[in-house]
Amino acid sequence: MDDYTTQKQQSLMQMKKGQLAKEAFLAEAATHIATYYPMEREKEERLLKEFERYIFGYSRLSELIDDRTVSDIRVVSYDNIRIKRKGKRMASGVAFSSPKEYRQFIDYIATRNQVNISNLNAIQRFTDNESHPDFILRFTLSMPLVNTYSEPYLCIRKVPKVFPQVRDLIEQGMMEQETAELLIRRFREGSTLISGGNSSGKTTLLNALKETLPDDCAVLVAQQADELTTHFHPDMMFLHSLPGTGEQQVSYDLEHISIAGLTMDVDFFIIGEVKGAEALYLLNAAYTGQLCAATIHAPSADRAPNKLVDYCMYESRYSRNELMRMMDCFQTLVFMEHYRVKEIYECSGWSEEIGNLIYKKIYEEEAE
Repeated sequence: MDDYTTQKQQSLMQMKKGQLAKEAFLAEAATHIATYYPMEREKEERLLKEFERYIFGYSRLSELIDDRTVSDIRVVSYDNIRIKRKGKRMASGVAFSSPKEYRQFIDYIATRNQVNISNLNAIQRFTDNESHPDFILRFTLSMPLVNTYSEPYLCIRKVPKVFPQVRDLIEQGMMEQETAELLIRRFREGSTLISGGNSSGKTTLLNALKETLPDDCAVLVAQQADELTTHFHPDMMFLHSLPGTGEQQVSYDLEHISIAGLTMDVDFFIIGEVKGAEALYLLNAAYTGQLCAATIHAPSADRAPNKLVDYCMYESRYSRNELMRMMDCFQTLVFMEHYRVKEIYECSGWSEEIGNLIYKKIYEEEAE
């Protein structure tokens, strides 16, 4: 791997770009092994097989990526790899053999995904849509330059390519049939804000709900990572942000693509996850009657509007009070926790008397 991330990096890039077939690439690697690392035939074959797993998979992390019960992988250090399995965090039972092997792995995945990890780019987010048949892999990588300790931190979120439909979510226990019918109806009638914590099921629910929109509804999805996709809908467009780097200043954030999206003649506008000033364009679109939906981090359904307004304040000329008044256009507020629909609120409008939005809880999961 050291050879292929240094003097033979060109072969890696040719293979990645499709200019060199997998079979030709592995034949070249076999020749390289025979030339520079002569050993018994059986050992050469084992080495080539391990090299293939490293190149076309993700080395020691491959078994965790293949595991359908694992949603997140966190490499805290070379010998401390944590996972989230079915919503619970635990040790993975997997480790790299040394800090050197782990650093070689980091250099390799950066090369493979055409990511620069120089000091000017010590924190990187990138997505691999191609290497795994079942998952989109979303990486967040921070290098020792910004870490307290001397090893890189690597977090991987696995997003299923074949995401569950509403009927699947009912079978998996996210919600009951009656709750699903309520959400589908309200999703088509007014703007929806889905809130919750990390890995709570927000994106999974939004992905499923958008597939229930009628075929004659033109939909635009703006997102930071390619988590929302479609299997069936004939009129959905997807835009993703493009972060700039120290060497490459071309950058399109969610704010930019949200502005562009609102000029594209759409019936339904979706932001995968609201995190910044794009919130203002989402709110303005919803306030003018455009059907919208988004996910956002918030501790409860009725506090999600406050969080959206916080983001709107980044670049808004409106006061907080004015923005809160506008939030009555989000008529359905959903809160997710541990991959279950916990509560649904209906926003009934603004009350001058109490100076706040009026909420009515229309669903709450029964305590077990």
